[in-house]
Amino acid sequence: MAQARFTAPTPRNEPVLSYAPGTPERAALKSRLAELSREELEIPLVIGGKRVRTGKLGEVRAPHRHAHRLARWHQAGVPEVEAAIAAARAARKEWAAMPFTARAAVFLKAADLLAGGWRPTLNGATMHNQSKTPSQAEIDSACEIIDFWRWNVTFAERILEEQPFSPPGLWNHVEYRPLEGFVFAVTPFNFTSIAANLPTAPALLGNTVLWKPASSTVYSNWFILELLEEAGLPPGVINFVPGPGRAVGDPVLASPEFAGIHFTGSTSTFHGMWRTIAENLPRYRSYPRIVGETGGKDFIFGHPSADPDALATALCRGAFEAQGQKCSAASRGYVPRSLWPRVKERLLAQVASIRMGDPTEDFRVFMGAVIDRPAFETIKGYVELARRSPDAEILAGGKCDDSVGYFVEPTVVLTQNPHHKLMEEEIFGPVLTLFVYDDARLDETVALCDATSPYALTGAVFARDRRAVESLAAALSDAAGNFYVNDKPTGAVVGQQPFGGARASGTNDKAGSVWNLIRWVSPRSVKETFAPPTAIEYPHQAEK
Repeated sequence: MAQARFTAPTPRNEPVLSYAPGTPERAALKSRLAELSREELEIPLVIGGKRVRTGKLGEVRAPHRHAHRLARWHQAGVPEVEAAIAAARAARKEWAAMPFTARAAVFLKAADLLAGGWRPTLNGATMHNQSKTPSQAEIDSACEIIDFWRWNVTFAERILEEQPFSPPGLWNHVEYRPLEGFVFAVTPFNFTSIAANLPTAPALLGNTVLWKPASSTVYSNWFILELLEEAGLPPGVINFVPGPGRAVGDPVLASPEFAGIHFTGSTSTFHGMWRTIAENLPRYRSYPRIVGETGGKDFIFGHPSADPDALATALCRGAFEAQGQKCSAASRGYVPRSLWPRVKERLLAQVASIRMGDPTEDFRVFMGAVIDRPAFETIKGYVELARRSPDAEILAGGKCDDSVGYFVEPTVVLTQNPHHKLMEEEIFGPVLTLFVYDDARLDETVALCDATSPYALTGAVFARDRRAVESLAAALSDAAGNFYVNDKPTGAVVGQQPFGGARASGTNDKAGSVWNLIRWVSPRSVKETFAPPTAIEYPHQAEK
């Protein structure tokens, strides 16, 4: 083994390709979309590097064309979870002992593979599975995954370089060990990039992982696993165990070897898992690390000095990109009465221009379909609530059609009640609720914005007056873990805006940063004395 200190390549954010007509990336993506459309996959579990088929099958269907079955997938149960725990245990020692540079090389290679020939596959799978447009898929399943894998290596290097002071005669250092046990990665449907990051961030630091993908996106997540295997990830480091939540989660959380959870999903599910972990504490080998990013009821607050056109555009893009199925999506807005006529005119014109449809067939669409029938029914319920509420008015959209796919029109609701359910509860769909406030009641409305929602994930303020920017930022300091000034509250970039929120939105451990990665190590302080004492007496004991 060469004796040298290696430094990983300096990361850069992956450039976002345009997919404009005539570009080579557009042609490659269209070709891969057609290939993927013709093939129905049968997806196994992967435990210790081996394909495992249980015969108990789930399905993944395209949201925008639910007659199109993309894949059938084998579901894990208790025996498979126990086998995955054993595989993680067997792989841990060798993986943890591997030099950091060797582990890092796996993910750096995976990033380069994705930046090259794998790009159309991950983007195409995400478009089919999550009904994303080319631009939304490119940002998510190409650029952000690449950024996670490259930047996490640099963040991990910073952790390893953090060492204590050593006075003369001593050498102090800190070792950064993986957690004692396995990490449970539970990933959501809405971002392929989150599905890639949650299992790989702990693995980079030497942990072995059980990965439970969302049932609705086993299809796109499967290609991540295949890519990692091509990049050289050893068997057993990440074990792929899709299945029903309780069927997988209960035996995982009951294991004495459970060492941590890396979670993105609903607040209620996270609460339930935390409660189970607390009840199981006596059986664990160590206190588990709990890292979670959950819901949001994200706001855009317009100050009277705001640019009305910029405010309207942020409301439209922030609320309706990716069908509003972002935990960071703009879901509630506060508009001063003095700006409302212009904001309303501009916003409704933009919403009217939105084309909705199958993004794999028509690249001109701005929105696809919501992920599945349960999501469709939930969002439809909120739209119907707005329709029958005496203190709410649907200004745009409001139609829901599941005849071909799970389509919900971009919907703008105006309410006279700042505590309406649509202003307080997470909807996770293309529904934006607005409250128009009197300019003279600015401070009161800012306080209302801060207190209305239990969440604190993202938020944005629009103002041209710098004093107003500073005042709003101070008043809303606890209301959002990611705060935007004159920009929509979505689109955090790895290495630029570490992502996460507090309150009911999670533990704010900031995915895509050193703060997240440090949760996956267990430091050991080592003190070495070069000339240890050979007698027990201290100087003060000498005779006068």
